[in-house]
Amino acid sequence: MKDNATIKKMIEELKTLKTEDMYLNDFFHTWKESDDEIKAVFDVAEILRAMRENNISTKVFDSGLGISVFRDNSTRTRFSFTSACNMLGLAIQDLDEGKSQIAHGETVRETANMISFMADVIGIRDDMYIGKGHTYMKTVADAVQEGYDEGILEQRPTIVNLQCDIDHPTQSMADMLHVINHFGGVENLKGKKVAMTWAYSPSYGKPLSVPQGIIGLFTRFGMDVVLAHPEGYNVMPEIEEIAKENAKKGGGSYKRVKTMEEAFKDADIVYPKSWAPFAVMEERTKIVEHNDEKALHALEQSCLASNAKYKNWTCTEDLMKTTKDGEALYMHCLPADITGVSCKEGEVEEAVFDKYLVPLYKEASYKPYIIAAMMFLAKFQNPSAKLEELLAEAKKRIK
Repeated sequence: MKDNATIKKMIEELKTLKTEDMYLNDFFHTWKESDDEIKAVFDVAEILRAMRENNISTKVFDSGLGISVFRDNSTRTRFSFTSACNMLGLAIQDLDEGKSQIAHGETVRETANMISFMADVIGIRDDMYIGKGHTYMKTVADAVQEGYDEGILEQRPTIVNLQCDIDHPTQSMADMLHVINHFGGVENLKGKKVAMTWAYSPSYGKPLSVPQGIIGLFTRFGMDVVLAHPEGYNVMPEIEEIAKENAKKGGGSYKRVKTMEEAFKDADIVYPKSWAPFAVMEERTKIVEHNDEKALHALEQSCLASNAKYKNWTCTEDLMKTTKDGEALYMHCLPADITGVSCKEGEVEEAVFDKYLVPLYKEASYKPYIIAAMMFLAKFQNPSAKLEELLAEAKKRIK
């Protein structure tokens, strides 16, 4: 556990970073943030966690709302967002679209303003349809900006991307903070091999945003990132270009390989997870727009049949033995499809998953702090001064 002197040192390091562009701004994709801004999120997350461990209250809001909009099912991210809001002193309200006037034709722009009268942050998860999720978030952002400019809203709520069709920044940043701590600091990551691989799942249509988030972020840290998937299971080409460019700047590398075995060979980190092909996700979006249930069912059956051809793409004990010293860090955003547990055949063997259960839970534990840090940096023009104030006051969370 970090003591107050260590927390003070961390705050001093935060002062050296340029974060002014994060103030009153949104957080959409990691690759749109500068290196200083990415580091600031990590630093604030670690500081907030250290304060909580030392029983220091981090409530910086006396009132206000955090609005959650989940257009897809969620456990970890939903509770992480709620935890982050509570940690900073915001009440939480979930927008249930089925119980709102949206069902009666209320527009996105109208809804955005109606829910934002006392909102400081809006967290949105909309990841199912290509070309839709990020677009929806931008529409909400534009609407609340207009509401603020016109004097309708006293404050302009920050939008936090809790997963869209392109990126899952809170997940990839929680994953990276786990990696940083696991390997003892950012300075120890250069040259580490990361295997982001497709893995078999008996389900259909898992989003692309996790693998894209990983290759879009991990390539910034001088790591050798490898993407592996069966033929046709491509991610968005523009995100691969971002990964290549990040690798050049960061001094690492990025490449795509055709087998799980090649990706796992001597890897320091493995991340086997299923996703749907980019082409399939595009086709599904078009079908849903036309409300063609018959075509949607046919696409689902076709995709499941395609997945079934690659049941050998699974994380086994034997495959893990081929990693660096046979002890690579296994990662997953959860829930994983565990062979013999949650499904007959899936992404990972039970023995592998059970071996890494504690590290997996630690990986997930960083997400509330990452979300809180994104919110914190958007709400305080001088985040280090506010953190110093909290540390000096040292109000007990548990009295």
